[in-house]
Amino acid sequence: MPKEIVGRGWSFPPGIGVQGGLSLTHEHSELTQSILIILTTSIGERVMRPTFGSYLPDLMFEPITTHTLSLAVQYVEDALGMWEPRIEVTEVTAVVDEARHGRILIDIQYNIKSTNDSRSLVFPFYTIPEHE
Repeated sequence: MPKEIVGRGWSFPPGIGVQGGLSLTHEHSELTQSILIILTTSIGERVMRPTFGSYLPDLMFEPITTHTLSLAVQYVEDALGMWEPRIEVTEVTAVVDEARHGRILIDIQYNIKSTNDSRSLVFPFYTIPEHE
């Protein structure tokens, strides 16, 4: 029963599974996908849910300063606190990625409420989009 709060849902992007039905994601991978969707969706992007998402995409093209890093941390904490009730964020840190110009590494530490399982996710955020 406690695992049901994590549950399962459609994978993102939606796809076809090996048996020809909808591709589903389960448990912890669903949480990871949910976190990524929240953080990469701009506020106002979804017409039927205009407050969904985060302000993190607003930092694209901003210079990487301590202020930008602080805003990234605040935006992640606010968005996940609002839109992902299955987790409790315990710590968020943002550092400049020295190996890749224009990239911030955002380390998100969280607990899954139903199991009290500690997890972490490093989210690479590009202030300058990569060129192909």
